[in-house]
Amino acid sequence: MADLSNKRIITVATTGAWPTKADTPNVPIEPHEIAEEVYNCWKAGAAVAHIHCRGNDGKAAMIFEKFEETVRLIRSRKDCDVILNITTSGGVNLREEDRLRPFHELKPQMASYDCGTMNWAHTTIFENNPAFLERLAGMMNEVNVKPEIEVFDPGMIYNAGYYIKKGLLKTPAHFQFCMGVPGGIGATTRNLVFMKGTLEEVAPGSTWSAFGVGKGAMEILYATIAMGGHVRVGMEDNILYKKGQLADNNMEFVSRAKRCIEEFTCEVATPAEARQILGLA
Repeated sequence: MADLSNKRIITVATTGAWPTKADTPNVPIEPHEIAEEVYNCWKAGAAVAHIHCRGNDGKAAMIFEKFEETVRLIRSRKDCDVILNITTSGGVNLREEDRLRPFHELKPQMASYDCGTMNWAHTTIFENNPAFLERLAGMMNEVNVKPEIEVFDPGMIYNAGYYIKKGLLKTPAHFQFCMGVPGGIGATTRNLVFMKGTLEEVAPGSTWSAFGVGKGAMEILYATIAMGGHVRVGMEDNILYKKGQLADNNMEFVSRAKRCIEEFTCEVATPAEARQILGLA
């Protein structure tokens, strides 16, 4: 394998579960909008696309047909080799069967694995109980989909370590540090250093990526690149390009991440290189 230590993977999360057209008219909601945005983000430098879909009302949902259409449209672009990463959350208070079906039937190369339950945004519970996590890991192994282990606080890293020891999560694992979500760890460089140190203790040899929500976004972007991690950007996490200014599209975030990586004298990983880094077949 070529030396890829200077490469940084950009993941784009175009849609997420929360921003609506009322929040910003620029967030892609319909399958054709998401697919077009993913394609353009791939052209701008994104190697991984984290996919959420919405119901007909524009709200968070895990409707299989929406995922199927979105994935079909992305895969129909024959020149596009972006890595697909399908969510298994899609929101809160959703049926487990609906959360499991899209990745299990559509077989992307990756899918999210939210490694613990948390009080979400001080308003409700984002539930990922132990039985669900064991079932989720088993089903991912069954169809050879690599978990993107999303962790919102250090305890979730230890949860992942437990499932690694049980053999349910395979190594080397890939972690996504989700920072700045109300109810989770704050988006600061100090916290990022702590999260990285915890990961090195619990699951050495893992790859990792990070993003910050809201005002911590740029700090986490810069710090992650400097610390050797990969980055995630997009309207799932931030709809403002900068204070007081809505982003026109997700490509703006990808292009900025690319510039930051290159200014730090690193290189943006292609999808083929990202597959090597992440150990994808």
